[in-house]
Amino acid sequence: MSSEETEKTGDTGEPGKTDGKADERTDTRTSGPAPNPDPDPEARGLRLVPVLLALTVVSGLIDAVSYLGLEHVFTANMTGNVVVLGFAAAGAPGFSVSHTLTSLGAFLVGAVAGGRVAVRLGKGSRRTWARLTLAAEAVLVGAASAVAFAAPDATATVYTLIAVTAFAMGLRNATVRKLGVPDLTTTVLTMTLTGLASDSRAAGGSAHHSPRRTASVIAMLAGALLGAWLVLHHGLAIPLLVVAGVVGVLAVTASGRE
Repeated sequence: MSSEETEKTGDTGEPGKTDGKADERTDTRTSGPAPNPDPDPEARGLRLVPVLLALTVVSGLIDAVSYLGLEHVFTANMTGNVVVLGFAAAGAPGFSVSHTLTSLGAFLVGAVAGGRVAVRLGKGSRRTWARLTLAAEAVLVGAASAVAFAAPDATATVYTLIAVTAFAMGLRNATVRKLGVPDLTTTVLTMTLTGLASDSRAAGGSAHHSPRRTASVIAMLAGALLGAWLVLHHGLAIPLLVVAGVVGVLAVTASGRE
């Protein structure tokens, strides 16, 4: 074998021996960085903290629609609704026992449904669980918007909007409670404000969660402000459609991580 052929093949002519160049070329072809492990699917998408803050804005919108447009009833904030029921039962003008009871009943049924979904999906992917619940909320509020567009002045529309939005809020509240992200209930701020003040540096605390709590308060205020403006200038259907759109986007972007 010629020296040129030996260089090409790496064969030295002696059994079992090579000049090492062939092995080197083989190593070059097969070596390389190890493949990265698959990323955690739960981390794909928007983290839960901003998702829940966006839902807090939505709650402000929903309660603006219900309180200003559905005869002084809340469908997201049940603490206020229990107080309103007391007002209505006492005969205070502008409040309705039947409307308030419809909201409370639908919210509780929605919360039961949310609890059942949590039992079924809560041990699996939090990302899938959150997305399915948000998708259901978007569909429900979208249906309420369609009803408001189709028959804005019908008596049945008022009860339909109360029942559907309250059910959607009950479903969501049960899910948020089971997810257990601290200080982000999306609908109630009493304990958030309490924690903001009692854990502040002025009270001798660390103020560890102050940014999140402050953001939650601002989100609710912003949602109420936007919702009130939309109701006063555009009626009930438009703000409900906005809510359905926002929640729909969250349903396809939420992750399972805080």
